[in-house]
Amino acid sequence: MTVIVVDVETDGPIPYEYSMISFGAVIVDNDLNKTFYGKLKPISNKWIPEALAISGFSREETMTFDEPKKVIENFASWISNHAKSRPLFFSDNNGFDWQFINWYFHYFTGNNPFGFSSNNIGSLYKGMVSDMFKNFKHLRKTKHTHNPVDDAMGNAEALLYMKNDMGLKISLK
Repeated sequence: MTVIVVDVETDGPIPYEYSMISFGAVIVDNDLNKTFYGKLKPISNKWIPEALAISGFSREETMTFDEPKKVIENFASWISNHAKSRPLFFSDNNGFDWQFINWYFHYFTGNNPFGFSSNNIGSLYKGMVSDMFKNFKHLRKTKHTHNPVDDAMGNAEALLYMKNDMGLKISLK
């Protein structure tokens, strides 16, 4: 399995009515040096200023971003070129991040290289420590900045810590 941690920034709560503005991905291995960053032009005229503000971009800036189809096709190629085996999607908030990545892949390419499932790092950690009130975020090394590559990197570091220091049985080949 090739574990890929993804983080998404958007201008609203759901795909199609709102837009994925940017996303980052990191392949989880001992080097953590394979990353992807995409900035996508909005697909909708709807946007929520408070949601967009989290990304740090203005609406005017987002209108200059790359065409979503091109970014998603480039991401699919990046996955194909870097995944040594079946890619597995991991995220801090997979219910949110997955819905955007899945929708964009299916809409723009007709296929999602991750298949039909995703994994939640927070839930995994809660299970490992047998406590639904514990949070994994203290395991991050990279500061959470809402730059999606930084955020994916911090989550990848936490997942690697769970494997190397806490005994999580997961294949990263």
